[in-house]
Amino acid sequence: MIPSKFDFIKVSSVSEAVSLLDKHGYDAKILSGGHSLIPAMKLRLNRPELLIDISGIADMNSITEDGDEIVVGANCTHKAILNSDLVNSKVNILAQTAKTIGDIQVRNRGTIGGSLAHSDPSADYPATVLACDAKIEVEGKGGKRSIAAADFFEGIFTTALADDEIITAVRFPKVAHGNYQKFYQSASRFAVVGVATVKEGNAVKVGVTGVSDTPYRASAVESAYTGNSDAASHAVDGVEVMTDHFADEEYRSHLAKVYVKKGLEA
Repeated sequence: MIPSKFDFIKVSSVSEAVSLLDKHGYDAKILSGGHSLIPAMKLRLNRPELLIDISGIADMNSITEDGDEIVVGANCTHKAILNSDLVNSKVNILAQTAKTIGDIQVRNRGTIGGSLAHSDPSADYPATVLACDAKIEVEGKGGKRSIAAADFFEGIFTTALADDEIITAVRFPKVAHGNYQKFYQSASRFAVVGVATVKEGNAVKVGVTGVSDTPYRASAVESAYTGNSDAASHAVDGVEVMTDHFADEEYRSHLAKVYVKKGLEA
């Protein structure tokens, strides 16, 4: 449980981090909260030669209001999100999501940017950023760009981030009516199934995590929704459902329908 030898640099700006990523390529990894990277390094599943610590970049540690959006810096911890008055009043579904993540120690150190970049298929935030139509702001040697949540997740531990890009912030539209709930893995508290539901007028947006190797918008549910929870029967339409030691395909499909129904009713 001892990682291989590595160098460590703590940066104070995004440009410095991007420059180091560009210079060292695959041999460098970004460190913020470290809850995904450090365990992998201890198991030597990941052996970076350089860790670039971005936790001290001040611009990435704030939660601000910008017009109709709430901008959450990528270094914001789950605890900071959960305790933010701005998040609780303007996009409460995000606070609900943060509250379900891990335990106190994990929430104190883990960050939203790290979670999204890692793209674990059982992570919680992906469902919520999808249901909220959030935008993920990134920066690399080619400059800044904004990636729609629907275009960000590409597969298991795979995203639209280029090798030299880092997440700097996530922009959430203000959400009046949102709900997140999940069926937990008992030890890790990752989601066997996690469902984020946002209601706008007579329409709903539903994001699902834990069911497939890629989080997804339950578009079949959204299309079938007519004001009641019957549309939940379409929760896994067109989706390749995972089977693992927590739940097989049949049981996970059942859970998805149950939790989408709970979300629609909430």
